[in-house]
Amino acid sequence: MSTLRIYSAQINPRVGDFAGNCQQLLAAVEAAREAGADLLLTPELVLSGYPPEDLLLRPALQQRVQEQLAVLAAQVTDMTLVVGYPVVRDGQLYNAAGVLQEGRWTHEYHKQCLPNDQVFDEKRYFTPGEESLVIKVQGIQLGIMICEDLWHPQPAERAQAAGAEALLVLNASPWHQDKHWQRVELASKRCQPLKLPLVYCNLVGGQDELLFDGASFAVDAQGELQVAAPALKQAGMLVELQQETQGVSLQAGEQANWPDPLAYLYQALVLGLGDYVNKSGFKGVVLGMSGGIDSALSAAIAVDALGKDRVQGVMLPYHYTSSMSLEDAEEEARLLDIDYQVYPIAPMVDSFMTGLEQTFAGTQRDTTEENLQARCRGTLLMALSNKLGLMVLSTGNKSEVAVGYCTLYGDMVGGYNAIKDVYKTLVFQLADWRNQQGRVIPQRVIDRPPSAELAPDQKDEDSLPPYSVLDKLLEGYIEQDKSAADLLAEGFSEEDVRRVIGLVDRNEYKRYQAAPGTRVTYRGFGKDRRYPLVNHWPVF
Repeated sequence: MSTLRIYSAQINPRVGDFAGNCQQLLAAVEAAREAGADLLLTPELVLSGYPPEDLLLRPALQQRVQEQLAVLAAQVTDMTLVVGYPVVRDGQLYNAAGVLQEGRWTHEYHKQCLPNDQVFDEKRYFTPGEESLVIKVQGIQLGIMICEDLWHPQPAERAQAAGAEALLVLNASPWHQDKHWQRVELASKRCQPLKLPLVYCNLVGGQDELLFDGASFAVDAQGELQVAAPALKQAGMLVELQQETQGVSLQAGEQANWPDPLAYLYQALVLGLGDYVNKSGFKGVVLGMSGGIDSALSAAIAVDALGKDRVQGVMLPYHYTSSMSLEDAEEEARLLDIDYQVYPIAPMVDSFMTGLEQTFAGTQRDTTEENLQARCRGTLLMALSNKLGLMVLSTGNKSEVAVGYCTLYGDMVGGYNAIKDVYKTLVFQLADWRNQQGRVIPQRVIDRPPSAELAPDQKDEDSLPPYSVLDKLLEGYIEQDKSAADLLAEGFSEEDVRRVIGLVDRNEYKRYQAAPGTRVTYRGFGKDRRYPLVNHWPVF
């Protein structure tokens, strides 16, 4: 009876950093050696990082890939490596998995199924592979697959037909809520009819809007989860396969406890922001703290991602800023122990209004004056960013971004938005959850009615349906592509349906210019939802 020990490495690469990613692979090799592994399994395209997008079109791509493959071959001669990388063969670009054995690259698999929906556009770059690959390690036949291959039955069936006794799957699978359990269910569904065990290795870390959560796992031939790696951090997972009379069995191993949904979401937001700031090379972040819940949650996420010394909070009060907001913003800064400054914007706003007085004569006060306040705040934040080298953190939630309840070049200013894909109702839940781990948000911030405070006694729900209604409408329209008729049939009022859909459609131009943010829902704004800026699609 032969035994094969597989070490799956959840690696957090930097896109385009071939040499740096290679060093991470070599560190994983050392960890695999210490674990007594025979084979190291790595994520999809780990050598280039994922998604490399149009970097794949650069002429130097092939040279940089080959240089690092040579480094790996020279330094790893004592175990089998299965490594993901892009490669050009006969003039065609492939999403590949190479096999390194005894210091030689002996086999190469090309991904057969290329995703081309939601955030994926692999058909823009890659040619689909046509051949299965089965390799023998420690007497066990292993079928190699890459990510999307698992979502279709044919690649696994072909691998079994080619002699595979177990499946190894390299992945760069972006996370959204509940995605980790969907992967396990899919792997179980794929394994049960074939009676093959499966080892799933996933990327971890943030890349622009995408968040990869790791959460690698292994299921046995009956589709039962037997081993699970931690979520949302770099880690290794040891899996043992045994060759027995009845076939190959996967032994039960360590199963990390994956967080509950709110904890998972919060930690994903922390990882996404931290990686964006750190991989981009910023010293830290600066954000406007209004005394409201969105900026409060954003500040907490920033501190958890970067540490208190890399976060600066700024209160930018005007005439309509309540004493409550001033007190609450200061209290949160104290609870988070961050640098906190107050810069009144009345002199700037008044200067603009004086300069525009003649032009505005005879007109009624409207959102123009409100937006001017927000834009003065945005200008001041960008000045601090330029002078101090800190990235501005935008703080608008998904509900606001969806309906355009935000000011272009005002509160939308920023390099990144940690809560861009988080609905307002979920913002409240996350704030409560974070306080349960240790109070960092004043309770009054969570309890008080949300307000932009751009006019006297202003409340969000003066301009919008209640968030409990708004968020359900938005989820149906944005993420599930439900029509107005579908939403009416679910009991929403025609007034709310017309109003909300109209707002969503009219404000595409704002979202087009918004800061990126971590995608955590099934369909986020950005890579995931591409609508024309100018269109006349009817509501009904």
